[in-house]
Amino acid sequence: MNRIVLLCFATLLLTVSALQGQMNLKTNPVGAGMSEQALERYEAFLKSEIEAKKIPGAVSLIMRKGQVAHSDAFGYSNMSTKDPMTTDKIFYIQSMTKPIISIAFMTLYEEGKFFLTDPVSKYIPEFADLKVIQVTPNKDGDAPTIDYVPVKTPVQIWHLLSHTAGFSHGLGQNEYDQNLAKMLYGDFMDPESEPNAGHKTIQDRVKALVSYPLMGQPGEQWNYSASPDVLCVLIEMFSGQTTEAFLKERIFDPLGMTDTGYNVAEENESRIAGLHAVGQDGVLAYMPPWGPSSGNTIHGGTHGLFSTASDYMKFAMMLLNNGTSNGHRVIGRKTLELMTDNHIEGLPYSPGNGFGLGFGVRTDVSDSKISGSEDIFHWSGAFNTYFFVDQEEDMVAILMTQLFPYTNHYASKLRQFTYSAIDD
Repeated sequence: MNRIVLLCFATLLLTVSALQGQMNLKTNPVGAGMSEQALERYEAFLKSEIEAKKIPGAVSLIMRKGQVAHSDAFGYSNMSTKDPMTTDKIFYIQSMTKPIISIAFMTLYEEGKFFLTDPVSKYIPEFADLKVIQVTPNKDGDAPTIDYVPVKTPVQIWHLLSHTAGFSHGLGQNEYDQNLAKMLYGDFMDPESEPNAGHKTIQDRVKALVSYPLMGQPGEQWNYSASPDVLCVLIEMFSGQTTEAFLKERIFDPLGMTDTGYNVAEENESRIAGLHAVGQDGVLAYMPPWGPSSGNTIHGGTHGLFSTASDYMKFAMMLLNNGTSNGHRVIGRKTLELMTDNHIEGLPYSPGNGFGLGFGVRTDVSDSKISGSEDIFHWSGAFNTYFFVDQEEDMVAILMTQLFPYTNHYASKLRQFTYSAIDD
């Protein structure tokens, strides 16, 4: 993997140290090698989207060459109360939990707890009995034949990290996914249904997951899935700690991520950014929270964490710096390179892109048809939070809002405006 990493270590240490507080840092776009005029176009775009009531508000943060190129908040945290968006707002980051869990899990790989090629059944016996659903269409409009066949190859640990194990996430509109979602998370549309389908721990949720048939054979397809929840069960088995405690010890405390966790302290609840959606009348409006912000006992890997833009920047800057922050190494450089390489070559995926061990990765700029560098890695969350790390350009960008449902539109816009602003 070609990586050009030109970091000024002393400057980076000062920047990461400064990020221990909230984003009240003075921006320096010129020092970051970025055009102020081009960044103003990006700000104008966000303001226009808010004015058109396409998004409620947003927090944006861009770092390049150890400098804060852009940091600002726009619009509203709650459109009903006109509570303004501020840079210290706490967001439900949904699937941006996945990269954090993947990094934490791979610190145990570095301790020799497992091989990536280990069958998961070595540690979780239920994986030995997995079945794959096989649907055969019938002629003359008759109902299809449904069979359940054994796996050809056991699910291995790397399958979990790369979303190639054959699990699904329950996000599709088909009957298979809808039933899986209710089994794992409960019925969001029914206020009387039991939250989290009655599950109290991550072990409960994973037992439900493995009781459901796989949608495909392990290693034969990429399918976005709930498999990071299995990583959390393994974290607890290998470490003897809860995932919550493990993340705090390995990532949150060393990086100073004081606003990140599965639960929000009572004194910080007013800082939670409100969730919004377009109603049946076509109007964007505040909607009730998707789930509780406190009392959560399921420490999951698919979603679950709350965080701020500045906290997530601390995590992303550690990744940019090859696994170190403020003199502390979280993950090894070669391990991070392994994680951000493409592990799904040959499987259908988005053009110019691939998937590593916990991250989406860019494989070909021209095929992707979006500005950027090869080898950038990234991910996003269901409520439209986004980040990417570009080691070649020494840059990290984050955009956070709270909008349902998910769209990749703003991820593409973030890259389009950010790369257009590079001016050196």
